[in-house]
Amino acid sequence: MSQLVLQRIKDNLVLLGLKGILSGIDASLEEVQKETISYTDFLDRVLEEEISCRQDRRVQTLLKMSRFPYLKSLAEFNFSFQPQIEEPIIRELASLSFLERKENIIFLGPPGVGKTHLAVAIGIAACQKGRKVYFTDMDKLINDLKNWNKKKMWFYQRLSLLVIDEVGYLPLDRMESHLFFKLVNSRYETGSTILTSNKSFTEWGDIFGDAVVASAVLDRLLHHATVINIRGGSYRLKDKNALFSQKELTKRTEPSSA
Repeated sequence: MSQLVLQRIKDNLVLLGLKGILSGIDASLEEVQKETISYTDFLDRVLEEEISCRQDRRVQTLLKMSRFPYLKSLAEFNFSFQPQIEEPIIRELASLSFLERKENIIFLGPPGVGKTHLAVAIGIAACQKGRKVYFTDMDKLINDLKNWNKKKMWFYQRLSLLVIDEVGYLPLDRMESHLFFKLVNSRYETGSTILTSNKSFTEWGDIFGDAVVASAVLDRLLHHATVINIRGGSYRLKDKNALFSQKELTKRTEPSSA
């Protein structure tokens, strides 16, 4: 094949936006010329490269749109530090079957035990499967609903997976509580939600300032839900706690100057 023809092919691939085929065209053509693959195999290969490239771009777009605070996978989670978490249950959730059933996940526990990490990891898995995911904390969610009520409500309603972090860190007033109930009610059995909270369900009446609203919210969230209650220590403070323990041990074993 002449260089002129090859350049024309590449220029046309650029014009058509076929970046996947363009990236592997040289190697594939070289194998055709060496007769190591047939023309049919060549066509199959370049089409697979294009599909793979487009899927990768879509995943990257979904990850960018999701607004995750960081990108951490399930493989990066230290299950040995939180041995009370049943790893098979988490991995089953990461298979995303709960999305098909429009079910929810609620992670409860004190700060630093890995609630957000697990929520993000499952959310990333959903993006990798082409699902629309959005991450927000409770404070931002409420502000969005207050300031762009109909527009944002419509946006949140249409997500395949909504991840709401830090439920319970700040109390809600009457209007905010009703906005949150309206959102939860609109997503009931139509989309999945992951929530993280440092408050037990018995304390949610204090969060919403209204036991009736709290009960109505929990009724819809828990009807189809998996609840993971994490009661371990803070992973973020583990190194500091070890350091403090070592300092205390050293202090106790130092000989007295008296």
